[in-house]
Amino acid sequence: MADDFELDTDDLQRRMDGAIASLRTEFASLRTGRASASMLEPVMVDAYGSPTPINQVGTVNVPEPRMVTINVWDKALVGKVEKAIRESGLGINPQLNGTIIMLPIPELNEERRTQLTKVAGQYAEHARVAIRNLRRDGMDQIKKAKNDGLSEDDQKFWEQEVQELTDRYIKLVDQQLETKQAEIMQV
Repeated sequence: MADDFELDTDDLQRRMDGAIASLRTEFASLRTGRASASMLEPVMVDAYGSPTPINQVGTVNVPEPRMVTINVWDKALVGKVEKAIRESGLGINPQLNGTIIMLPIPELNEERRTQLTKVAGQYAEHARVAIRNLRRDGMDQIKKAKNDGLSEDDQKFWEQEVQELTDRYIKLVDQQLETKQAEIMQV
């Protein structure tokens, strides 16, 4: 009955890929001293009674390396977009020019760079925890199959497969973190 057990490693791998994709999104929102449209992704505007991403209330552009502009489509929302950016904790002071909001990106000082590397480390740790939780899910499936009659050799084989997959993804998280921290500390 359990001799035909096969762990769905593709599903585990797909879910671990999701954890990596989430990490990349979080890293993209970290300010590195260079302008990027993705840094505004976590900012939500109270538009028409519900929280809305900035890219759904205006066009976000990066005309130069240290400037992001938002061309707000509805004049009534310009103040709300400006307020959302001020309260977002990005450390950017928006400047209004009609319906266009300009966001000059200031140079990062050493203290702020250090804080951002710590935040990046926290994001990476969240990704590692998510991957470890997926490892535990896989191991639980193997234990359940063992109780249903899976042989000990097969159990060890599948446990090793799950562990190798986990190790590979943890290493990937560490590489992403190193790259992001180097990018943040770059002057």
